[in-house]
Amino acid sequence: MDENAPRRSSSQEIKAMVTGLVLVKLMPGKEKQTLSKLKALKSVVHMSAVFGRWDLVLDMETDDLPTLSNIVVQEIRCIPGVLTTETLVTTSL
Repeated sequence: MDENAPRRSSSQEIKAMVTGLVLVKLMPGKEKQTLSKLKALKSVVHMSAVFGRWDLVLDMETDDLPTLSNIVVQEIRCIPGVLTTETLVTTSL
């Protein structure tokens, strides 16, 4: 252990955020309504429209992996107009 490193009491924690990219395929004709609901999600820090197999990429931040999973399954996939999703958990290199 580094003697010069700051010491933390047992009550202090370092909180790491879980980040992920959620790829979203939208139902044609439902884009506007779907986008407004996706933008309202607190965990979405950035949203980009893309060309190709997917329509959107959501940049997400949550406290932990189970929270990210719950948001995708219970909130995003339930929005009318969302056809399918794929989640990529990201890490720093």
